[in-house]
Amino acid sequence: MSGVQKQIVGEADGGQRIDRWLRRMFPHLSQGRIEKMCRKGELRVDGGRVKSATRIEAGQEVRIPPIPDAELTKPAPKRDIVSEADAEMIRACVIWRDDHIIALNKPPGLPTQGGSKQTRHVDGLAEALRFGYDEKPRLVHRLDKDTSGVLLLARTQEMARLLTAAIRHRETRKIYWAVVAGVPVPYLGEIKFGLVKAGGHGAHGEGEKMRAVHPREIDSTPGAKRAITQYATLYRVASRAAWVAMEPITGRTHQLRAHMAEIGHPIVGDGKYGGSGQENLGDGWGAKLGGIISNKLHLHARTIRLEHPKTRKPITITAPLPEHFAHTFETFGWTEDLADDDPFEALQ
Repeated sequence: MSGVQKQIVGEADGGQRIDRWLRRMFPHLSQGRIEKMCRKGELRVDGGRVKSATRIEAGQEVRIPPIPDAELTKPAPKRDIVSEADAEMIRACVIWRDDHIIALNKPPGLPTQGGSKQTRHVDGLAEALRFGYDEKPRLVHRLDKDTSGVLLLARTQEMARLLTAAIRHRETRKIYWAVVAGVPVPYLGEIKFGLVKAGGHGAHGEGEKMRAVHPREIDSTPGAKRAITQYATLYRVASRAAWVAMEPITGRTHQLRAHMAEIGHPIVGDGKYGGSGQENLGDGWGAKLGGIISNKLHLHARTIRLEHPKTRKPITITAPLPEHFAHTFETFGWTEDLADDDPFEALQ
């Protein structure tokens, strides 16, 4: 049994969750043990109680309770095993890379992280993206399973901290493309509906989704969070469908999907928000265009713009469309070069 320890958080460790910080110091410490330390008040920061998700800052003092020797002598966790085929696939997704950051064009259908019945995901496959580094690249944000496009990974712990902080403080810009049912009017606008979790129908909450809340009702709705999405209608096919660019000002779960459905123009292929349960039927009910248009989700993280945390140079990373999305563009006579570099310039 180790004794009580007190550690000062270093500069490179500020901004990260305390459970992740602790596991890097004690790789064999279980998440369950950390949760118990928090519940009992044994793990403290500057003398105060914390939760496992509490973020620590440089210079703070962390009190670490005695850790049983058995926990420290467990064998080190094995690296994720990635097949040659999966390694080749995930490496082919790399669209930008330097000594600090890796950017992927995540394919639709591949989860970002593991979960219920999800054993193949970007976080596990990142083992094949070391490219000679000792550390496995770390995810700094997520995309929904069926959403494609730009996904950033940090190659070091310090870069993970810097990128996470940049995203949290809205120092990055993300522009998404979507094909939606119907044509949003006005063509350029802002959606300000709040979002609150609505439980799923399964025994364990499967099918959970977000419910839109009118801006006037956000403060009085328990659990509701403010959410803002800017959108620009770029091109349309009569009144049946439109190519829309979206910029999430906030980063809520399913924000873009829920917001577009709420204004009556669900994203094509989105059965969760554009199905028969869609509240605002609008002229885009069902989110299925039919014919040769794919029923896969037409939502793509097209571009990320940010100042590189190390070089301080502006970088723009753009991801080409996945096959089903490109096929829809071809069907409608659209090409990727038709869109302005920044369709939201008028709103800045």
